[in-house]
Amino acid sequence: MSVPFAFEVLRRDPTTAARRGRMTTPHGVVATPAFMPVGTAGTVKAMTPEDLAALGFEMILGNAYHLALRPGEDIVRRLGGLHRFMAWPGSILTDSGGFQVLSLVDRSSISDEGVAFRSHLDGSLLVMTPERSVAIQDALGSDVVMAFDDCPPLPAARERLFDAVRRTSLWARRSRDAFPSDGRALFGIVQGGDDRALRETSAREITAMGFEGYAIGGVSVGESAERSRSIVQMTAPLLPDDRPRYLMGMGTPADLVEMMALGCDLFDCVLPTRNARNGMLFTAFGRLQIKRSEFAADPRPVDESCGCFVCSRFSRAYLRHLYVAGEILSMRLNTLHNLHQYADLMRRARAAIEAGRYAEFLADFRARAAAAGDVTPEEGEAAGREVPPRPGGGRKGRGARRSPASIAEAPSE
Repeated sequence: MSVPFAFEVLRRDPTTAARRGRMTTPHGVVATPAFMPVGTAGTVKAMTPEDLAALGFEMILGNAYHLALRPGEDIVRRLGGLHRFMAWPGSILTDSGGFQVLSLVDRSSISDEGVAFRSHLDGSLLVMTPERSVAIQDALGSDVVMAFDDCPPLPAARERLFDAVRRTSLWARRSRDAFPSDGRALFGIVQGGDDRALRETSAREITAMGFEGYAIGGVSVGESAERSRSIVQMTAPLLPDDRPRYLMGMGTPADLVEMMALGCDLFDCVLPTRNARNGMLFTAFGRLQIKRSEFAADPRPVDESCGCFVCSRFSRAYLRHLYVAGEILSMRLNTLHNLHQYADLMRRARAAIEAGRYAEFLADFRARAAAAGDVTPEEGEAAGREVPPRPGGGRKGRGARRSPASIAEAPSE
C-alpha cells in the first residue's frame, strides 16, 4: 500500500451542512460527496471498468458475503486481490455482510458470536463473525473495510433495536481488533433504528473506538422516506466532523441531494443499475419507463438535456425495442444512461458546494422535481405510494426503500 487513507474537508456550504471533501485511499483520490455504484459480486452489472472510469466514478462497492461464497476470497487473493481480479484501478469499499443479517433473515441465525447463514446459492453453511468478515475484506484488498454490524428492519420493537446497538458495538470492537493497520480504512457503523436515544448511544460508543470513517446504517430498511430523513438528520451531527460520513444503501436522486445537505459524504444504492435493467430511466424531468407503448415510435432521446453517450446516439423508440425484445444491449445502454445521470448530479452538487450555493442547488432540484411530478422525500418519495402516469415518464412505484420481505427476495445487486 503506497498512500495511506486520509480525508479532508475542503469547503463547507454556508447555509447547509453540505461539505466538499477529498478522500485519499491506497488506490486514488475520491472527490466527495461521492456516489459508489454497487458491484456486489465484483462487477457493476453491464458495465466495464472503463465505462465506470469514463463516467467519472472513482470508487465502487463490493460485498464480503457474496464474494466469499463465489468465487471465494482465497481465489481472489491468489489472483492479486479484487482490484486486479476485476481490473478496476480505482478505490473499493466492501460491505461487511452485515446487511445480510436483514436481507437473508429467513436463512440465518444470529448470536453475539456472529451470524450463521445458509447460502442462497446452494444452502451450504457460512458462519460470519466480525473477525471472519474483516479477514474476507482483507483478502479482497479493500481500500475501505466496513465493521460487521447488526442491521435490524424497520419498524422493529425497541428491544430488537437495543439488542442491535449492543451487538453492533460488540462487533465493532472485535472488527477494530482484527483489522490490520496497513494504511487502509475501517469504518464503524451507527445503528439504533428510529430511536433517538439509541442512535445517540450507538454514535457515542462507535465514535469512541476511533474509526477512520463512520457510516449511518439501518436506513431504507422498510421505513418511510420522511422517517429516513429524520434518522439521518438526528445521526449525522453526532459523527466526527473530520471523518467521512457514509450513508448506506440510500440513493434516489432526491435522497442524494437532501442527504448531502445534512452533511453526508458517501452514498451507494442499487437503484440506478437495477432500475436500468428493469427499463426505468432517470431524467431531468422525472422517471421514464422505456417499455411503455407510447415510446414505440418516439424519435427523441431519453433526455434532450443529457450529454451521455446513449442520449447522443439512440432514440426512445430504439431503447424500447431493445427492452421489449429482451436484448442484452438494453441493460447496457440503460445502465450507462442512469449512471451518467448519477455521476452528473454529484458533479453539479460538488460544484454548488464549492461555490457556496448548495441551498440554491437544492431549491432548484426540489422545484424541478415538483414541476416534473416526481414525489420528493418530504412527500414520501420512495415510500411505495403510486402516482398517475406522467406525459414524459411512467408510473412511479417503489423506490430504493423496500420491505424486509422484498429485501430477502433480492439479497444482492
